[in-house]
Amino acid sequence: MKGFWIALIISGVLSFPIMRLLAMMKSKQTVSQFAPEGHQAKQGTPTMGGLIILAGVLGAIPFVKWNASIVPIVVLIVLFALIGFVDDYVIPKLMPGKRGLGWKQKILMQGVAAVIPLLMGGISTPISIGIGTFVILFFANAYNFSDGLDGLAGTLLLGLLLGMFGLSSATNLTGLAHSTSLIFIILGAAIPFLFWNAPKAKVFMGDVGSLPIGALLGGFWFLSTFPNPNITYQPVSGVTFDPHSIQYATDPIFYVAFALWSLMMVAELVPVPLQIASVKLRKKKIFPYTPIHHAFEKAGWPETRVVFVFALLQLIFSMAAITIVAFAR
Repeated sequence: MKGFWIALIISGVLSFPIMRLLAMMKSKQTVSQFAPEGHQAKQGTPTMGGLIILAGVLGAIPFVKWNASIVPIVVLIVLFALIGFVDDYVIPKLMPGKRGLGWKQKILMQGVAAVIPLLMGGISTPISIGIGTFVILFFANAYNFSDGLDGLAGTLLLGLLLGMFGLSSATNLTGLAHSTSLIFIILGAAIPFLFWNAPKAKVFMGDVGSLPIGALLGGFWFLSTFPNPNITYQPVSGVTFDPHSIQYATDPIFYVAFALWSLMMVAELVPVPLQIASVKLRKKKIFPYTPIHHAFEKAGWPETRVVFVFALLQLIFSMAAITIVAFAR
């Protein structure tokens, strides 16, 4: 809990000057003309509020006991935050009228930003690097899409962190050293952001926050389950493995639990490329709107109801994932 309190204090204290800094930088939300009705009211709301969370996370990590195994995660956070900053601020300032990076540029930069920490974490084979990059990019962009409603990204994060803590504890995975400390650090840093992001939102997370947090969610699990030979690992059910082999995998029940925990991220991301492909190939939409939370708004749900239901579902999925692993043991 030491990391939690340090992160909470750092984020809480720095949230006020960060909000003033964002106002001075004129970092404002640009709402698409195709956004659901009512979202035009969010035009001009400050963005890049994820800096509040990053300040707490990066500020608290040096004060807790840690070793070299957490360095890849720190590098992952920093690299994805830099991409987010370029997308949120640099491109719109240098190229007025552009909302940010093109999707091809963004994916390429994210791929490089994922591979570097994976190599640092002991991931060396092309297949494992490819899978790890996919997992990190999947979660980075899925969580990025969730930053669209007042309070949605923050409340989803609370449920995700609960699942991370429960699964980490239940599986005894120690691939990422002091993983519970890291989870509590993120939780502490997220609370002040939730204060500012609660309806009516005074700031949005922006790519500078959502991309590194999403990347962290994916990188956490991948670096925990694909071992670094310099770290001692404890599989779920005492599975025998060679710590120098990248073929190591935990008990299959863990992956069932992991899939359950990930369902809301799947729901946020998968409909987007499906919608784009359908419109281009069939000239028809599959969903009324994407990301999927906007589809519920289109159906007449108030924004607060969408956020509540999505956060509740994430909590349920996290608890179900923890329960499955706990009973399997």
